[in-house]
Amino acid sequence: MVSIENESRLASTVGRETALACIRAGIEAARPDRVVADAVGLDDDRLRVGDATYDLSGVTRIVVVGGGKAADGVASALEAVLGDRIDAGAVVTPEPGEGDRIERLRGDHPVPSRAGVEGTDRVRELVADADEGTLVLAVITGGGSALLPAPAEGITLDALGSTTDALLDAGAEIGDLNAVRKHLSTLKGGGLAELAAPARVVSLVFSDVVGNDLSVIASGPTAPDGSTYADALDALERYDVDPPAAVRERLERGAAGDLPETPGPGDSVFDRTHNHVLADAFTAIDAAREVAADRGYGTCVLSSSVRGEAREAALTHVAVAEEVGATGNPVEAPAVVLSGGETTATVRGDGVGGPNAEFALAAAVELPASTTLACVDTDGRDGSSDFAGALVDADTVDDVAAARRALANSDAFGYLRDREAVVDTGATGTNVNDLRVVVVE
Repeated sequence: MVSIENESRLASTVGRETALACIRAGIEAARPDRVVADAVGLDDDRLRVGDATYDLSGVTRIVVVGGGKAADGVASALEAVLGDRIDAGAVVTPEPGEGDRIERLRGDHPVPSRAGVEGTDRVRELVADADEGTLVLAVITGGGSALLPAPAEGITLDALGSTTDALLDAGAEIGDLNAVRKHLSTLKGGGLAELAAPARVVSLVFSDVVGNDLSVIASGPTAPDGSTYADALDALERYDVDPPAAVRERLERGAAGDLPETPGPGDSVFDRTHNHVLADAFTAIDAAREVAADRGYGTCVLSSSVRGEAREAALTHVAVAEEVGATGNPVEAPAVVLSGGETTATVRGDGVGGPNAEFALAAAVELPASTTLACVDTDGRDGSSDFAGALVDADTVDDVAAARRALANSDAFGYLRDREAVVDTGATGTNVNDLRVVVVE
């Protein structure tokens, strides 16, 4: 059960209580134990994953590998379904638990660490032993890009980390960030599928990516890569990132054709690879919508794919709330307007912020009366901060000038924390991107 640790203090009005109930339901719906129990089943020698069925009668070995913020929960759920049919396994995750058949190894996010490299080495070791009779169940969840680091030859972990850090600070969108990481790594960009061939690979995917692009989720270890070395160089240029010399040298060598590209669409390494998206942003949105409807609110899903600068997207949501109150469009009040996706927050100062904190504070400056906004990252961590997001209304900002200074200094969390407006869930064990709830009474 997801616990909002400061809920009693936050839920001071009906609108606030409704927003928190929607947030909790959305996160709960995306938790691995619920998702895997619904999507994965075993009947004798037939394994069901989503709408597909796999015959296990000819399988000599089942290996579970992967990583990400939800990997520990997925591993536990798979152990509950498959039991001793699992021969070996290893997943890398930020807060590893204990497993019976699958090793749980620690990694770090959002910047990769030595611990993550060591855990990934174990994943590679298990996959490298796979043969045609092996079924590899690949656990691919949000955060896997940083948690499964396997630097390419000539690239140090420090070089990979500093490049990642610089792109994050520049507000790089996930596709651009991953185009760079794929070409500095060995497992990303289809590398896991390539290493596992000719085994059958069945991927269980929890998407934290707008549009569920398999090549972007966790940098696409089991998906064809449409990006190139030239795309990676272009991303560094557009975000004005000057990487370590070894990084630039590798990308330039690749762009010149001196290094092989990552496996792309049509490559034979994917002939026995099957990817299944089991949960995504809409999983959380749909559960939140059901809670709102049960409470008597009209509902509207604005989009599950909101992206761009957080403070700009926030103003669009404020405009929708104003329209609901003024004209009843796109839904009559009382109403709950929902959205998902992933915004970015370009670092402009030295404060403590995060996309959801910036979204909440920028919205709070403009929110009309009788309107409440809750926005969280479903993994319980807003950017690199230790809180999920924030809950605000028209009364949150008591000093507009101070709020604008906080935004200018990338210190939205500092401002909201002082006003007891942050939402604290702790790590939730899942990750399907951001969830936003606008309640208009």
